[in-house]
Amino acid sequence: MRCVIARFPFDLTKSGVLESMKGVKPEQASGESVIIGRRTYPVKQVGQVVTRQDRRDFSAGEVLRAMTQLGFTCRGLPSAAAPTRVLNPLQEASAMLGAPAAA
Repeated sequence: MRCVIARFPFDLTKSGVLESMKGVKPEQASGESVIIGRRTYPVKQVGQVVTRQDRRDFSAGEVLRAMTQLGFTCRGLPSAAAPTRVLNPLQEASAMLGAPAAA
């Protein structure tokens, strides 16, 4: 499949990506990731290995799009936790004392 990453055209195949990533130790994935074989790789690491370009030259979206089209399982950014409500000192003290007893 022909795709453009960092303004350069690449002819990528699923087997070619598998071969390129063989023997590459995955880095810690904290953002977007791609599952290749039984390993989870950060998107930027996959892009660097497959294209042989510096990670700053392409976006994670370009690599995600290409890997998805090739049939790899991709994971986006982890969902942000629900924002916690900040209590003012009076509300915090009330919460520590507990709710008033029902009469």
